[in-house]
Amino acid sequence: MSNYEKMMERTKWFREDRFGMFIHWGLYTIPARGEWIRCSEKMSIEQYEEYFNEFNPTKYDPKKWARIAKEAGMKYAVMTAKHHDGFCLFDSKYTDYKSTNTKAKRDLIREYVDAFRAEGIKVGIYYSLIDWHHEDYPHYGDMYHPMRDNEEYKDMKHDFKNYLKYMHNQIEELVTNYGKIDLMWFDFSYGDMVGEKWEATRIVELVRKHQPGILIDNRMGSAGNNMMAGGIRDEEPSIYAGDFASPEKIIPIEPIKNKAGNKIPWEACVTMNDNWGYSSKDKNFKSPETLVKTLVNCVSKDGNLLLNIGPNSKGEIPEESVEILKNIGKWMSDNSDSIYGCSSSCYEKPQWGRYTQKGNKLYAHILEEPIGPVYFEGMKDSIAKARLLKDGSELKVETPWNAEEYQDHGFITLPSYAFRTSYPVVVELTMK
Repeated sequence: MSNYEKMMERTKWFREDRFGMFIHWGLYTIPARGEWIRCSEKMSIEQYEEYFNEFNPTKYDPKKWARIAKEAGMKYAVMTAKHHDGFCLFDSKYTDYKSTNTKAKRDLIREYVDAFRAEGIKVGIYYSLIDWHHEDYPHYGDMYHPMRDNEEYKDMKHDFKNYLKYMHNQIEELVTNYGKIDLMWFDFSYGDMVGEKWEATRIVELVRKHQPGILIDNRMGSAGNNMMAGGIRDEEPSIYAGDFASPEKIIPIEPIKNKAGNKIPWEACVTMNDNWGYSSKDKNFKSPETLVKTLVNCVSKDGNLLLNIGPNSKGEIPEESVEILKNIGKWMSDNSDSIYGCSSSCYEKPQWGRYTQKGNKLYAHILEEPIGPVYFEGMKDSIAKARLLKDGSELKVETPWNAEEYQDHGFITLPSYAFRTSYPVVVELTMK
């Protein structure tokens, strides 16, 4: 079996589930100005320590989070075990900089894993390759470190090998101490900090030794703004090239393919507002209609949507996010057949929307109300039956009196009640 075939076998569930929850959570929720605050405001460890001493998420209830995710139709989740600030939400024996040493005194990752597993949601863990807290991670001159241009750190010596040992040890903890882990999401590479700079081959070998079927993203081998591609597109990708591409806040124009022309799995990670971590002033939330259309767009191009939530410092998902997820869930309860197990279609994208397909079932996502019947180009003799997916009601395929010039098209007139919504209206076509 080729490396490509192995990748496609490992990602089978991933390509069927299509919709996941991303969770960014940590000390940065207290200043509530985004997860990059140490970098953007060039905070010292001493300045940031205030938030470590204060952190106490008394309202953290991962069982509630898991129920919200399930009701939204999400099939897997990925939570930050350690972000760039180096703070660990798990009980690592290799650092004191962890949640069990805060007022919380809890292994927050263990609770997350157990809660989401109990709801039948697959479990993923995010781990930052970057660490602004560790003394042996490069400070001065680094592209992102908070002390990158602080002259006091100019002559500071770092033992990067020691940092790598620390990082590898923590990764091993995450893949051995929490039962089955379905996905590891490593973030991120930049400049020359990519690939074997992280000893990426050893990382993959270590992870797969303990979790043979686990999925790994492509960010150890893809630097900077190249998250859509990188080594995963090579005909013979490196061992650390990853199992799926990870475009961030962007949807590819078409399915992502490798250099041999074969489709590769991908997942767009998208924020609900403008930040990943909780930001109290960021109220620029996307509408649930927009996010449903984004999900449809991803699946129509063989991709997944990993939709982020940023809980606050107390452990609560913002009300705006909860409401959005509830509304997405309502649409999914009626239309999930057009998402789960679906992929791109052999039919060209229609002007009025998107197609997804599963076997002989073609799902037409109509994104705006038409002025008359919806036309299906070249399909007049290919459609065995048509149903409104929401309620299963029969729809007739016919040629209206004013469409004599389009005899090879199939036309369907939908009931007016179908468009009493701003969400995609889905027609299920059974093809001959």
